[in-house]
Amino acid sequence: MMWLRDVALLACPDCRGQLVWHGQSEDDRLDEGRLLCGGCGETWKVEDGLARLYREDRVQGTDRLMRHIYDGLPALHDPLTAVLTPLFQSVSESRMRDGYMRRLELGALKPRDDGQPVRVLEVGVGAGANLPRIRGALPPGLPVEVWGLDLSTGMLAQCEKRLRKGRGVKDTRLLVADAHALPFKDGLFDRVFHVGGIGSYRQPAVALREMARVARPGTPLVVVDEQLDAAFRPSLFQRAAFRALTFYTRDAKSPRDLLPRNAEDVIEEQVSPFYYCLTFRVPAVTG
Repeated sequence: MMWLRDVALLACPDCRGQLVWHGQSEDDRLDEGRLLCGGCGETWKVEDGLARLYREDRVQGTDRLMRHIYDGLPALHDPLTAVLTPLFQSVSESRMRDGYMRRLELGALKPRDDGQPVRVLEVGVGAGANLPRIRGALPPGLPVEVWGLDLSTGMLAQCEKRLRKGRGVKDTRLLVADAHALPFKDGLFDRVFHVGGIGSYRQPAVALREMARVARPGTPLVVVDEQLDAAFRPSLFQRAAFRALTFYTRDAKSPRDLLPRNAEDVIEEQVSPFYYCLTFRVPAVTG
């Protein structure tokens, strides 16, 4: 669900121009209509309250393949993850998630000086498995908006179900968007993170630059995906399992060498035998 006031935060994925709402907005909610760019004139659909701020013709290669896979098993994804994580890696899913969520430093968030709510962005929100952890880590009483985007409408539907059950942050917005062209203004978010997909992105360096662009200067950006821990001695079964998980590439690894040139405070660590956690910050632009 998105609201009329949210439109001011969005930017055209093509030219980053300001968007204007044209459509039905019962109780200030965006229901059915389109978002028109005042810069390039492009229009973006909003259907059933879900903004679709991406270009279908740019969803190619592994991006298209992975979306097809996720759309085919949205209801099974999270249960399978809970079962297979300890089976494959000898570590619980909860412990693995706790390992990277702490890097977001959510407990250190404070009210913003400009009176705006604190904003957290998850790129590739999927079925929303991280949303309860976000809620649990936030300081009590802090006004927070959580934004989640994904290319899989099947996974977003599961995320909406999770939210309706109260298993997440109440003030959450979901939208269909491409990580390579985030539909937001610069420096909008107080925390930005991504889990479990960048290794299959067609242009991971572009996605990293986009995450850095929409983050406020100095905020931690956290990226998590598959990489086999060099200190781990996998069994033949575990090696086969890792190869199956990373079928999309022969070299699943942290994209540390693809970070923006101005990335600082870079931390790379393993949060489980199969997953790295890459944390970095970008400074304010000076001059």
